[in-house]
Amino acid sequence: MACRISELVIDSRDPERLAAFWCDVLGYVVLGRAEGGVEIGPEAEGFGGLQPTIVFNPTNHPKVGKLPLHIDVNPTDRDQDAELERLLAIGAVHADVGQTGEESWYVLADPEGNEFCLLRRRLSG
Repeated sequence: MACRISELVIDSRDPERLAAFWCDVLGYVVLGRAEGGVEIGPEAEGFGGLQPTIVFNPTNHPKVGKLPLHIDVNPTDRDQDAELERLLAIGAVHADVGQTGEESWYVLADPEGNEFCLLRRRLSG
């Protein structure tokens, strides 16, 4: 038997703010709060579903600099350019990690500077 990713845990200065941002990005809802942390995930599935939940844990000392892991997202109901506009409107910012400008994806950062990529291919919702 193999394992499956059930949760992604992200240390953050403001778990509520990041949870709200990522709920907007992914169409997730808040599933629970405990000890200052916030867990979000798909409303219909919750914890243990096919998609992992994300837990934002409070910390006064989040890691700085490029992390060895980042999240990639794909649009589900619009093209990449329209999704880029939406993500920028809800608080994402462009991030420079040395792109050439020829990439088929955009590198962005969430409100706490965590980098993620917006890929081109549209996935079914």
